Amino acid sequence: MVHAEAELDVADNTGAKVVQVIQVLKGSTASGRFQRKTATVGDIFIGTVKKALPNSEYYVGNNRKERSTRRKVRCVVVRTAQPVRRPDGSYVRFDRSAAVIIDAEGNPRGTRIFGAVARELRERGFMKIVSLAAEVV
Repeated sequence: MVHAEAELDVADNTGAKVVQVIQVLKGSTASGRFQRKTATVGDIFIGTVKKALPNSEYYVGNNRKERSTRRKVRCVVVRTAQPVRRPDGSYVRFDRSAAVIIDAEGNPRGTRIFGAVARELRERGFMKIVSLAAEVV
């Protein structure tokens, strides 16, 4: 489960390395308790790029004035460290949580996806990410 202010690895080749969650767009809330939206595999969130490669479009520099102009991006969660329950009763979890940067239509901005992604992305309609991934778990 990923909530606001969580930092995730970026699993594509856009040049961004770490993204921080600002707001979860398509997620779930716990009814009857404190209602904070959480994202799991296949949910979309708005984030900001915290670390990027120096030659990428997301790199903004090191001084204070440049850091205040960080880019906001749309991302989809592809891996979570929190176990995800499947309909057959099994669970799947990964070592670290990761996300892929997407555009407004839901297509990935990068051309490669690094590492394994969860099978739940296929059910959520992110077929392009599933086809680019090296392994689907």
